[in-house]
Amino acid sequence: MEEYIEIFTLVTGLVYLVLEILQKNAMWVVGIITSAAAVYMFAAEALYASMALNIYYVVISFAGFVSWRRDAAMLKCISADGNSPADYAAAPGSNSADAASLHLNRMTGKTLIWSAAITIVGTALLILVLKLTGDSKPYLDAPIAVLNAVATWWLSRSYFQQWYILIFVNILSSILCFSQDLYWMTAQYVFYSASSVFGLYHWKRGGVYVS
Repeated sequence: MEEYIEIFTLVTGLVYLVLEILQKNAMWVVGIITSAAAVYMFAAEALYASMALNIYYVVISFAGFVSWRRDAAMLKCISADGNSPADYAAAPGSNSADAASLHLNRMTGKTLIWSAAITIVGTALLILVLKLTGDSKPYLDAPIAVLNAVATWWLSRSYFQQWYILIFVNILSSILCFSQDLYWMTAQYVFYSASSVFGLYHWKRGGVYVS
């Protein structure tokens, strides 16, 4: 049963990744389905932080859906007012051919500081909690959970910097899954790591700041 769920999360996870790179709102719906399946999988492996993380994914997917709809509407206004995307603040490396399809928000220094603080403190506290709950890999499970939570929040806010976190955290996730003999999920995260590099390039090249 668990192997079939691994395959299911692999397939839906790949769909999610493609939609994320293309910045399609349907990504959040697919994410809810994928995360629900992952909750069962990680619970069976006693990886409680990753289980809780996927519960968090389900919740934030609703907020992300609303936020992306708002930003997409703002981008349509930009495209419809007679100006080219080049007339607006674009992401580093963006060009007028692709910019109209990707909406971005600027990350403030305050957001970055708070995110770093949450990552450091949250990881330390979660490691302690996971040791008490019998988590099999607390030193990998905890940072993966916290970093993914931060990255997903950044994603819901359309910060292109979320790809930097995902590149790193997907490498950690592939190591974690391999150590648990979850080979389908290992392959999934290896692919995610490479695709996150492309996602970073695509968003930086084709994004327009709407706020």
